[in-house]
Amino acid sequence: MQLDRTDMGKVINRLKRAQGQLAGVQRMLEEGRDCEDIVMQLAAVSRALDRAGFAIIATGMRQCLTQADGEEKLDVAKLEKLFLSLA
Repeated sequence: MQLDRTDMGKVINRLKRAQGQLAGVQRMLEEGRDCEDIVMQLAAVSRALDRAGFAIIATGMRQCLTQADGEEKLDVAKLEKLFLSLA
């Protein structure tokens, strides 16, 4: 399934934020910051990545469901596998 680049702008921004958060986690580790602060920031990175993944899958589902030519069918098993890979 090919993703529409115009739909991916928000996902790309989310991934860039996650990348910055991850760099922050690395910095915190190097500085010897408090474990609780590090874990909280790491959880934020994880949520950002999950949300980006779900947005990508949702976009793919929308594209599959709105195929105008009717040739491509929704591969439910494949989409289920993608969702479960994020769980």
